[in-house]
Parts: sequence; C-alpha cells; structure tokens
Amino acid sequence: MWNSEFRIPHSEFEPMFIKKLYIDQTVIDEPLTTLFRSRTRASVEIVDNAREVFKQVTSSDDPIQKGKEVLFLTRNKGAFVRACPGTSNYRCCDYMILHIGSYCVMDCSYCILQTYFHPPVLTFFVNQRDMMAELEAWLSKKERRRIGTGEFTDSMIWEAQTGLSRTLVPYFAKQSYTALELKTKTTAIGNLEKLEHNRKIIMAWSLNTQTVIAHQERHTASLASRLKAAAKCAQQGYPLAFHFDPMIIYKGCEAEYRRVADLLFENIAPENIVWISLGAFRFIPALKPIIQKRFAHSKILYGEFITGIDNKMRYFKPLRIELYRQIIDRIRKYAPDVTLYFCMEDDEVWAKTLGYTPSEYGGLGQILDDAAIRHCRLDV
Repeated sequence: MWNSEFRIPHSEFEPMFIKKLYIDQTVIDEPLTTLFRSRTRASVEIVDNAREVFKQVTSSDDPIQKGKEVLFLTRNKGAFVRACPGTSNYRCCDYMILHIGSYCVMDCSYCILQTYFHPPVLTFFVNQRDMMAELEAWLSKKERRRIGTGEFTDSMIWEAQTGLSRTLVPYFAKQSYTALELKTKTTAIGNLEKLEHNRKIIMAWSLNTQTVIAHQERHTASLASRLKAAAKCAQQGYPLAFHFDPMIIYKGCEAEYRRVADLLFENIAPENIVWISLGAFRFIPALKPIIQKRFAHSKILYGEFITGIDNKMRYFKPLRIELYRQIIDRIRKYAPDVTLYFCMEDDEVWAKTLGYTPSEYGGLGQILDDAAIRHCRLDV
C-alpha cells in the first residue's frame, strides 16, 4: 500500500522540530511506523497509552509548544470519515473530513488547534488499512461530493515521512463521485508529480498577506512559495483551491489583500480554480490568553470585536463586509465566474457582498458540489 521509494527535495517542507517520537505499542508492526522510524532522527519511546505522552507534554511550562516537538504514532480508534463540526447559526459547507491525525508543527498565532485538543499533541494515525477500508465503505454510499484531510492538521506536513498522497491520490483517481481536497501552508508537493490523479484531487492553499505570514504564521511557507507550488500543481493538471482565511484587519490591510489577489492571478489561470473561500479572523474566548502568552508581539486581538451568535469573537460586521468587498472586487476583476464562498458567515454578509444567499442556489453544500462536479470530472 505504501511506496517507500519516493524522495522529496531537501528544499521542500520538512518537519524538523520533532525531538521525540512516541509509539503506541499496539502499532509497532504497522508499515507506517517502520517508515517513520527510518526517517526521523528523534529519539524513540514505546508507550502503553496516550496518557504517558500527555503527561510529558502537560508537565512543560509551554504545553502547546511542547506538543509541537513530540509526535505520537497511534491507532485511530474512532471514525476516520466524519462530518465537519461547523459552527451553529452560520452557513456551513457540508464538508467531510478524512481524519489522518491532529495538530501541526507550524505555529500560527490564531490557530484554534491550540485550544481544540487537550493537550495538543502532534498525532498521526498509522492504522491506515483500517482507514482505507472505512473510506471504501463510505465512498460506496455516494453520499457526499467533497472530503478533505486538512481540518485537524495540515494535509501535507508528513509527506516526507509517509508519502500519504501516493496512497490517496491514485485511490481517489479511480472513482468518479467524490473529490479529495488537500489543504496546506507548505510546499511539500514532490510526491504529487507524475501521479495519476484524474482531476479528483483538489490541491488547496491557505493564503494571506505577507505581513500576516511573517508575523503570525511561524514556520510556514512564504506567499510567493505557496503560489509557486500551486502553479506547479496546475501545470500537472491538478484542480486548485485557495482559502483567504483568516483575513486580519490592520492598517493598510485592504491594499495588501488586493495585492495577494493580484499575485494569485499572476501565477494561476482562473479556469484552474475550483473555489476560493473567504473568512475573517474569529476566535473563541479561551484562545485569547494563549495568544497573549505565546505571541506577545501580536496585535490581532485588539481590533473591533463583538461576540457573535456562536459565542466567538468576530470583527464588527460592517468592517468584515467592507474587507470582503475589497477582495471580492479584486478577484472578480480577474475571475468573474470563479466560485466564491464564505466560511461561517450569515446570509446578510452573503447578500451585501456577493449579491445572493446560498439558499437561492440550493445551499452552500450544493454550490460547492456543483463546482467540484464541473472541475473534477465527477459523475452527475
């Protein structure tokens, strides 16, 4: 199932910060465990259960940072395929998640994963025969058009160790009902070259201004590098997606976001883009003290926020709408027909920026399904 002969150029993203590799004793003989051990310089410890790992992490002065320095290889005892949790009272996209692992070696100030897992520990599930069996059963039902691995972790951070794309890409290429989205802030695309994808794989990048990337997104690829990687995937025939999320308001941000759109279309032809999402910075109250402690230089908490109906702190709605209008107008200049959507916004925002609400077209899930059908050669 796993190809151990691939090589990724040294210049591409590699998670170099792992100091300790913990291995659940129940997965010692899994092929991916062997592969990981052969491709890490970290010290290795076999453990009986996750509590031993959590104890090491929580005893640190900075458990969140410590959790990024250790990796736990274990078995997923829950569902590999699950619905995105979404947010109540806002328009959800009906996305499905392929749960390959959790947490991230990159370190973005705004990242909800800092509070989502208790404690946050880098985890990768190596019982992938089980994953593929569950995926096979789910796909046979033909219930959903879209699934992705980038909800609880970055889709590509373990490519150097696992080459997971070399399993998933050919597998999805052989079916014609569902598109797999691989979302990243890295440039770890070396394994994708020469794979038969049959346009069933959507390669997606989170985009932001270089100011935000430099000051809020530690250990991520630069904007230019992300766009270069996306252009290379486009040359190989992969459909693309881009996510302007979270958009952060600061002095001069409007001009910088317009420039991001300019750079996007200087590198990518509109017809290669399946969809572009937009979402303004929002956070749960529990994230605030974490950002203040771990990113003392950051000023992202000090904008004009109100408590949303989902109890998250959100920019005052008129500010969000104006920022969205700026970027939408710029995108439409280059790509008038590209599918645009909001991640967790209400109908008022949709109507005042895009001129319609999702329900007018069957709901957001239907809008995105239709885009996937058009671009990914899915059966109707």
